[in-house]
Amino acid sequence: MENLKEQILRLKKEKNAVILAHYYQQPDIQEIADYVGDSLGLSQEAEKVNADIIVFAGVHFMAETAKLLNPKKKVLLPDLKAGCSLADSCPPDIFKKFVEAHPNHIVITYVNCSAEIKALSHLVCTSSNAEKIVNSVPENIPIIFAPDKNLGNYINQKTGRQMILWDGSCVVHEAFSLDKLIALHKEHPNAVIIAHPESETHILETASYIGSTSGMIDYVKQSPKSEFIVATEAGILYKMQEEMPDKILIPAPAMEDNTCACSECAYMKLNTLRKLYDCLLNESPEIIVPKKVADKALIPIQRMLELSK
Repeated sequence: MENLKEQILRLKKEKNAVILAHYYQQPDIQEIADYVGDSLGLSQEAEKVNADIIVFAGVHFMAETAKLLNPKKKVLLPDLKAGCSLADSCPPDIFKKFVEAHPNHIVITYVNCSAEIKALSHLVCTSSNAEKIVNSVPENIPIIFAPDKNLGNYINQKTGRQMILWDGSCVVHEAFSLDKLIALHKEHPNAVIIAHPESETHILETASYIGSTSGMIDYVKQSPKSEFIVATEAGILYKMQEEMPDKILIPAPAMEDNTCACSECAYMKLNTLRKLYDCLLNESPEIIVPKKVADKALIPIQRMLELSK
């Protein structure tokens, strides 16, 4: 394993490459990444990358976003099958008809969607900045929000808007069991529940803090409390524990009985060190976005980044 890491770092230097990784990636990938972050942070980092090659250790829509922001750079994804259940829940042809059925609406899409969906949008947001992006639209202008109904519903509650929501969701964040969570909290009565807004309303109602992955890390870091139950993909616990070794971090329980008794994204875990090495060695698989789609999809992303400064 260590030898593989050394070979990846050697190749990275030889090819002037940079490795960007999401918090949900396996620890051994996070360890060698140049930058680890959430969707907003990764988008911002991708915008200022100077390397010739970007290896994106995440899922397809994230690598696509990096390519949109760096059309002249080579963007690689260790495993092309690393998709996203949320992105898959919003097929472009059906969504296009949905948008056409609601004329005069501003279309805001969560970054967890395909380039084709972004190309149909006026604005893109992440969980970090969704409230700010929605509030940038005058109240008299109606909004379509896609693809995550849970995040959309949460933002409706926060802003008082009545956005029309696309019926999409993330299977990872809908896998949490309320009954198990309540039972776990009884075992750890001093633990603070924190949750990602992609979670369902009944999970969010139990949380003392709701926020993006980076927001959750910052909250735990700044909190005087020592014990936390974390309702998001369990990969975040590695970075949290690394930055806060003295705090007790407990993954929120999933309905399904599995080895970690937590909620994991199978797509995120498709990327491995071996695949990362192979993709850097062979410079493949490469992310390609047709120019016609890319030109349209880039506009709402740039608007988001400008509003997020």
